[in-house]
Amino acid sequence: QVQLVESGGGLVQAGGSLTLSCAASGSIFSINAMGWYRQAPGKQRELVAIMDNGGSTVYIDSVKGRFTISRDNAKNTVYLQMNSLKPEDTAVYYCYGRVTTTSGPYQFQYWGQGTQVTVSS
Repeated sequence: QVQLVESGGGLVQAGGSLTLSCAASGSIFSINAMGWYRQAPGKQRELVAIMDNGGSTVYIDSVKGRFTISRDNAKNTVYLQMNSLKPEDTAVYYCYGRVTTTSGPYQFQYWGQGTQVTVSS
C-alpha cells in the first residue's frame, strides 16, 4: 500500500504565498507522476499541476506564472510553491501520485487526504 501525506495548507491574504508538500511512502517501486488537484466548494476536482518522472510539467492555465511544481525524487516528495495567491485559489488541495508498487507491474493512482488553502481578499 502507498500513502500520500500533505502539509502546508492554511490561511493567507491575497497576494501572499504558500508552499504545499506531499510525501509518498509505502510499497513504492517507482513514482511515475506526482501532482496536485484542487476542489472548491460546489465545483469539480481539477488538475492544478503535475510532473512526470522525466520532469515534464502541466499546469492549469489559471495558475501559470504563479505556481511552481517540483519534486525531490530521493524523498518521494512533491511540492507546490504558490505565489500571488487569489481568493479564487481557495480550495482543498489534494496530492496525487501514479505509482508502480513493489507488487508490480501495473500503475495505481493514490490520493492524499487533502489540505485546505484559504485566500482572503
